[in-house]
Amino acid sequence: MTRSTGTARLHRARRAPEATRSNALPAGAWWLWALGLATAASRTTNPLLLGLLVGVAGYVVAARRTDAPWARSYGAFIKLGLFVVGVRLVFSVFLGSPIPGTHTAFTLPEVPLPDWAQGVRIGGRVTAEQLVFALYDGAKLATLLICVGAANSLANPARLLKSLPGALYEAGVAVVVAMTFAPNMVADVVRLRTARRLRGRATGGIGAVLQIGLPVLEGALERSVAVAASMDARGYGRTAQVPPAVRHTTNALTLGGLLGVCAGTYGLLAVQGAVYGLPLLLAGLVAAMAGLRLGGRRSVRTRYRPDRWGVRAWLVAGSGVVVAAVMIRAGSADPAALRPGVVPLTAPVLPLWPAAAVLAGLLPAVVAPVPPPISRTSKEQP
Repeated sequence: MTRSTGTARLHRARRAPEATRSNALPAGAWWLWALGLATAASRTTNPLLLGLLVGVAGYVVAARRTDAPWARSYGAFIKLGLFVVGVRLVFSVFLGSPIPGTHTAFTLPEVPLPDWAQGVRIGGRVTAEQLVFALYDGAKLATLLICVGAANSLANPARLLKSLPGALYEAGVAVVVAMTFAPNMVADVVRLRTARRLRGRATGGIGAVLQIGLPVLEGALERSVAVAASMDARGYGRTAQVPPAVRHTTNALTLGGLLGVCAGTYGLLAVQGAVYGLPLLLAGLVAAMAGLRLGGRRSVRTRYRPDRWGVRAWLVAGSGVVVAAVMIRAGSADPAALRPGVVPLTAPVLPLWPAAAVLAGLLPAVVAPVPPPISRTSKEQP
């Protein structure tokens, strides 16, 4: 009996606890996890790996998102990703593609163009190779958007804003407006469509979209600006006096570091830039962190209930970093597996250890605190 009791206690200790205000994961952990998945998606055009990344992100969102307004934005990002794939295919069909091909899918009437537009065509022969290439390219961009949508659904924008360094408090108002606009817009769309459905009006079609669009944009912007105004009224971003030399040094370190981070990130995302991308990214991060640390002295704002990075937060962020690192390494070791060829047409093959690394992104669905049931959350709200 004692042994069974100890086993039950050990099982409860290993199981993820229920999320509360005190043990909720920092928003930065969710964003690091999602950006790791997005970095992995940018390194491959293999549709099997991209589908696996989308499945991992969707499973974690389904397992750990709450009923907050921003948590409903994931479906909108999925629809946006499908729209991107469709647009990429349409552009490839009507504007042509530089990908040569021998398998003709169909032929469209070609519009004659003047001599100065050589190299550009509208219509003409459409090959299966160019369609597959456009599908792969659009799927990569759609996966990037879906990974960002996962971060928007899981991370609390207010908690993310609290995690900003002191040097960025002056830009906090603009950040709040930008990050709360999309979730508020999704919530307003759901609210207005429900109201129209209850009144017996149509919720689909161009007419309904035109009637809902303006109130949705106006309401979302008003709510975001109201949050920013309340922050400004409470003195958010108030700064202290510092010597000019310190201020100039802070600006130089922060700007140079951010430029280094951008250049290093571009190098990592590019195919041939992985050699110089990592050192430049690390140097930029060091310079930016030094500038932000030095600029934090200007802030006179205290922080209430700061987010604590515990073991679970590090595991969530580290799982995304592992997925990105393994995919970058696989891109240099076996690029053919991550970027299947289209000329000639070949069936994509699922590489085993990159796929196993992508499955490591499921770790947040196990270690992250479990959100309370929606019914209990709705009962607790006044």
